[in-house]
Amino acid sequence: MHDSQVLIPLMEKLRQKYLPEVVVMDAGYKTPAIAHYLWGNQMEAVLPYTRPRGKEGFFTKRDFMYDAWLNAFHCPNNHLLSYVRLNREGYYLYKSNPTLCEGCTLRTECTESRVYEKSLTRHLWEADLERSEDLRHTERHKAFYKKRKETIERCFADAKEKHGMRYATYRGLAKVTLQATLTYTAMNLKKLALWTWKKSCSSSSFFILRAKNDNPVFFSFWNCRFSTV
Repeated sequence: MHDSQVLIPLMEKLRQKYLPEVVVMDAGYKTPAIAHYLWGNQMEAVLPYTRPRGKEGFFTKRDFMYDAWLNAFHCPNNHLLSYVRLNREGYYLYKSNPTLCEGCTLRTECTESRVYEKSLTRHLWEADLERSEDLRHTERHKAFYKKRKETIERCFADAKEKHGMRYATYRGLAKVTLQATLTYTAMNLKKLALWTWKKSCSSSSFFILRAKNDNPVFFSFWNCRFSTV
């Protein structure tokens, strides 16, 4: 299962307790469905730049300008790709006029179609993706995306380099899930200790972690003050 397929169920779970305002993601989550869901639920979708796809030496989709008024694409030679139909995957299909394409001087850079026809698709929620693309250039969204490498990517790096998460130790979904759960629990405890130490660092003392069975566990730290958790 691709990562992007689990994002919306995860956000629904988080929204039961929190009110997310900004969601920062990498290129794997840059899909029209995710952008539509986030903007539709009053959450800003911060997405990265992705390089244009396509065959080298040919025009990319970004070289074709979409005209919302005409519901058509303008090609680099200023001809129209008209709307044809909406397919089952939620994409609008646009095609050029073969008569015009056959004698076009830019055809060798546009399409290799034997019937001299250029086709493009546009998702019905493409506007939400374009909204994120426009805001990507703002200082606000640049600052948000910069924090991603300092927080999320740092967690992944620590898990792989310091906690053996580069490879699975066990086989089977249940055992690997257990390994991941224990690993990130240990990492969270390390963060808790670090944050508490930074918050109040003065003289040496103790702090207590009380388990569910009410058996206290004591930890001593030098030159740091901790409160009961």
